[in-house]
Amino acid sequence: MPLTYALLVLASPTSGHSSLTAARFARALLARGHRLQRVFFLDNGTLTGLATAVTPQDEQSPLQQWAQLAEEHQTELILCVSSALKRGLLDSTEATRHERPAATVHPAFELGGLGLLVEAAQTADRLVTFG
Repeated sequence: MPLTYALLVLASPTSGHSSLTAARFARALLARGHRLQRVFFLDNGTLTGLATAVTPQDEQSPLQQWAQLAEEHQTELILCVSSALKRGLLDSTEATRHERPAATVHPAFELGGLGLLVEAAQTADRLVTFG
């Protein structure tokens, strides 16, 4: 019987492999026929959605892994708005609001409040945390 999952990613994409492990876990559960409701990035995990991040050529890019997953499976990738703003991640709305020259959030990601994490935790069969 397929289950509905939600993921919470707390670790920075540059500290260890938590973000890549979470992306691999997401792909594996989708391959097994489960549903991935939402991935919520909190604290340093929000850095995963930084559009200007550059990964060395000999490493896998967490940003690319998540963006590809979102595109292929229409998975919601939500960056906690307060955590993101503290780290300089702005979508076009927040960039305008804070009078900054450009958005820094990759288009595969959206900013959202903690209520989206609470909703995912309440409606998913499993909430799995990474980092």
